[in-house]
Amino acid sequence: MANHAFLSASASHRWLNCPPSAKLCEGMPDEPSPYAQEGTDCHELCAYLVEKALGKDVADPREHLSYYSAEMQNCAEEYCAYVLEQLEAAKKYCADPMVFIEQRLDFSRWVENGFGTGDCIIVADQVLQIIDYKHGLGVLVEAEGNSQMMCYALGALEAFDGIYDIEEVSMTIFQPRRDNVSTCRLKRKDLLDWADMVLAPTAALAYEGKGEFKAGDHCQFCKAKAICRKRAEHNLEMARYDFAMPDTLDEIEIAAILPRIDQLIAWGNDLKDYALSKAQSGTHYEGFKVVEGKSNRKYTDEEKVAKTVTDAGYDPYEKKLLGITAMSSLLGKKKFEELLGSLVYKPPGKPALVPESDKRPAINTAAEDFNDKTDMEEK
Repeated sequence: MANHAFLSASASHRWLNCPPSAKLCEGMPDEPSPYAQEGTDCHELCAYLVEKALGKDVADPREHLSYYSAEMQNCAEEYCAYVLEQLEAAKKYCADPMVFIEQRLDFSRWVENGFGTGDCIIVADQVLQIIDYKHGLGVLVEAEGNSQMMCYALGALEAFDGIYDIEEVSMTIFQPRRDNVSTCRLKRKDLLDWADMVLAPTAALAYEGKGEFKAGDHCQFCKAKAICRKRAEHNLEMARYDFAMPDTLDEIEIAAILPRIDQLIAWGNDLKDYALSKAQSGTHYEGFKVVEGKSNRKYTDEEKVAKTVTDAGYDPYEKKLLGITAMSSLLGKKKFEELLGSLVYKPPGKPALVPESDKRPAINTAAEDFNDKTDMEEK
C-alpha cells in the first residue's frame, strides 16, 4: 500500500484549484526538506505525549528524533494540553467521547483511493472534532475553507457516523510557533454537500488528468511549479505589462499590478533554482554559466581557536542575552510568562501593504492622520 494517496488531502488545495496538476506531478521526485523532517519529528512527539497522557503504553521516540529540541518539546506539550482540554469539553455532549491519534481516514467515497492520516479525532454525540498539528513557521494556516481538514472530516464521518449522532464537525489547526489556533465549524449537511458538488467532480477530473490548468497561490508546493507553462504564462502577462505608456503609472494601474508581484517574484525564484539545479547536472543555458558564489571565512577548529586566544590572554567569547524565542524555549511558555511577562513588550510592526482580505486591522495613513487633526481643530 502506498504511503501517500495520489489525490492526497494535504495537496487538495492544489488539485482542487488545478485538477491536471496531479497527473503533471506524478512521478516527479519529492524534494527532501529539513523542515518537512522537523515537522514529522514533532508529529511523532505529539502523538507520543497525547497517547501517554491517555494512559497508553507507548515508546518514547525522542532518542531517534533528528530535530528534537526544547522548542519542539514545548510545542508538543502545548498541543497535548489542548487535545486533553478538547476531550474534556467533549464530555458535555456525551459521557464517553472517543479519541483517536494518527488515525487513518478514508474518504474514497468522493476521491478515488483517497485517504489520509488525522492527527487527532475526537468523536462525541453532536460534534465530531478534527485537530491538525502544524509545525511550520513560514505560512499561517487557517481552518476556514481548508480542504485538507474537510477531507479528513469526511473520512472521520465515514468511520464514526454510525456510532455517534453527529450533527456538526469542528476543524482546528493548531500551529503553536505562530500562536495560531484556528477553528472552523460546519454543519454535517454542508460538509456533505461540498463533498458531493465540489470535491467529487473535481477529484474525478484530477484523477484522469483532465480539467484546466490554473495558476495561483496553490502553486507554492507544486512539484512542477518551476516548469509549468500555465504558471509561466500567468506571470509573463505581468512581465509584459506596458510600463512605457504613459511614462508613469497611475493608482489604478498600480492597484492592478500589486496583487501579482509576490507571485511573479516567487515564480522567478523557482525558475532560477530549477535552472541552477539543471545547470549543475550538465544542462547548458545559452549566455549563462555556473560559478562559485561569495562565501565567508570560517574557523577550521573552534575549540582550538578558543584555547589559542585564551592562552594569549584574551577572552574569545561574547555574552549576549537570549532572544525571546530562545528564552521561551529554555523556560517553557508558562514559566516564561510567569517570570518575564511584565518585562516584555511588542513594538508596532513595520507598515506593510497587503490585500484588504488580510485579517489585520488597518493602521492610519498620513492622510488619515491629517484629516483626524483637521477634524479636531474644527471642533
